[in-house]
Amino acid sequence: MAKAIEVAKVIYQAPNLDVMEKTMVDFGLKTVHRTADRLYMRGADTQHHIHETRLGDTPRFIGAAVEMSSLEDLEELARLENSHIEKSDEPGGGYRFSMFMPDGFEISAIWGREKQQPLVTADPNLFNAAEKKERFNSSIRGRAAIAPVMRLGHFVLHVTNHDESVKWLKERFAFIDADYFAPPGQTEPIVGTFLRCDLGEQYVDHHCMLILQAKEPGVHHTSYELQDLDAVMRSHDYLLQQGWNLDCGVGRHLLGSQIFDYWKDPFGFRIEHYTDGDLVNNQHTPTVFNGTAQDTTQWGMEPPSDFFL
Repeated sequence: MAKAIEVAKVIYQAPNLDVMEKTMVDFGLKTVHRTADRLYMRGADTQHHIHETRLGDTPRFIGAAVEMSSLEDLEELARLENSHIEKSDEPGGGYRFSMFMPDGFEISAIWGREKQQPLVTADPNLFNAAEKKERFNSSIRGRAAIAPVMRLGHFVLHVTNHDESVKWLKERFAFIDADYFAPPGQTEPIVGTFLRCDLGEQYVDHHCMLILQAKEPGVHHTSYELQDLDAVMRSHDYLLQQGWNLDCGVGRHLLGSQIFDYWKDPFGFRIEHYTDGDLVNNQHTPTVFNGTAQDTTQWGMEPPSDFFL
């Protein structure tokens, strides 16, 4: 079976590329390439770009690209779909094979895209816990500022048929379950599934996608990893100073353990910054969460009751 190794990028449509570029620069991305109708932005890691915006009248989430382990994986997907792979005409090149989920989201499998040189970023701050001291003769002197996005972490989709969408993704990318959502106070039906890459004993992020049952399809949020807690808080204060719309946070998730905050961009899209997420491997056992939206936060600012609607 073809196997995904990482979520490579997300794709949006927006009516103003200048506004999107300014927004994502403030949120820690850097522009790689821009044309009259395309905007490509990167994080600090080696992915050529992790955020694409296509110019269009209506703001919407188009889809994502998933990096595969080999060219043979793309060829296997092409046989499954009775189609063919193509050379990518995007910056970074490589090969791709595009498919569409049941609700119409465009999901491309990619391989061979040019890698970037990692950007120089500050090292994570050492932390002096009560019983484990790591920082000596050194102080932390950070102020509010743009925090570089290290990498794309995950995205969350609202779908009209949870089971069908999860099956579609597993059949093509060999994703496996990390945890589940059930309605509050119930153990079934499963209405949300955290999906992760299956790399065996190798540790991976708790999830690269979350699929949620909903009345209307769309994106809930896309999520970007920052270096550490100080980066999250410095960025948090900077974004408040710039007048960006805070949606929720800072807090710590129950599922995945990330320290997070969420924001709304000028087009109504939700953006998450996070740090300190769980890493899991083939020893991880999924659990079922059946609390309310507020119960998903261990501490900090609780999400509103309609957060997952």
